[in-house]
Amino acid sequence: MTRRNETTHPLTELQQAILDHLWSSGPSTAERLREALQPRYPLKDSTIRTLLRRLESRGFVTHQVEGKVFVYEAGVPSQRVAAGAVRHIIRRFFAGSVEQLIVGMVDEKVLSAEELERLARKVRKRG
Repeated sequence: MTRRNETTHPLTELQQAILDHLWSSGPSTAERLREALQPRYPLKDSTIRTLLRRLESRGFVTHQVEGKVFVYEAGVPSQRVAAGAVRHIIRRFFAGSVEQLIVGMVDEKVLSAEELERLARKVRKRG
């Protein structure tokens, strides 16, 4: 199956909630997912199934058939999805420059000089 680039379109809040549940709770049926999301997202059965199909077509979710029931699980680790979201932000707001992102995070006090130095040490160790 040819997968669309996972980062072409960012995840919606609801798609993210589905993946968060699969990452934290493990494989699930559409019905269990719908019930788990019910307090915040009152979804119809057809809606959750459509969302799962779309996530699967993008490579975020896979399924296995157990009897007559589809059991879904995350198809990618959360760290990969987070990295894709950050790449999207870098392209959209920082003209593709990681350096501009980091400088902006320091300027806006999201990242302190001490945190930046710790990160630099970690990067040097890996290099």
